[in-house]
Amino acid sequence: MLRVVTLLALGFAVLGMASLSFAAPLKVGSPMPSFANLQTTDGKTISSGDFRKDVVVLCITCNHCPVAVAYEDRIINFVKKHAGTDGKVDFVAINVNNIEADRLDKMKERAKAKGFNFIYAYDPSQKIARDLGATKTPEFFVFHKGKLIYTGAMDDDMRNPKVNYVEKAVEAALSGAKPPACTDPVGCGIKYEKQ
Repeated sequence: MLRVVTLLALGFAVLGMASLSFAAPLKVGSPMPSFANLQTTDGKTISSGDFRKDVVVLCITCNHCPVAVAYEDRIINFVKKHAGTDGKVDFVAINVNNIEADRLDKMKERAKAKGFNFIYAYDPSQKIARDLGATKTPEFFVFHKGKLIYTGAMDDDMRNPKVNYVEKAVEAALSGAKPPACTDPVGCGIKYEKQ
């Protein structure tokens, strides 16, 4: 009897883990997944169709992860350089975690405190992250003319970066060169909810 109970418990545990699964990582060449009516920290809503530049960078990030926080200044600098008013890139950061520290009210506080110069949106459904196959925060996805050309980490080292992969991917897209190979994201695991 104990063995049967143990096997049943194991079975339910496996089912529980399966319910936390997400789609396979998006492959290079795949179209950008759509999203709609995501609330932003500036009180607006955005949809994927709002971004019409040839290069779109989506960043799955959050408030609570120390790695995501460590990259905020780098993201701000990237946006200043490539995605400002006159920039050639659309940049969107999306938070999909639903823990207290990552709710929209906390996102608004963080965006104001840091002076975010980019769109910071909230997807409590977690759909966009699942569609991208995202696993970490921060994780970057660079699209050129609607097709994925790079996914992974922003750069090669959290402390002393020498290569900015996202920047290289953007520059490659704009010049017609070959983008860098995809890399493994570095950061905190996304807190996916059971489906």
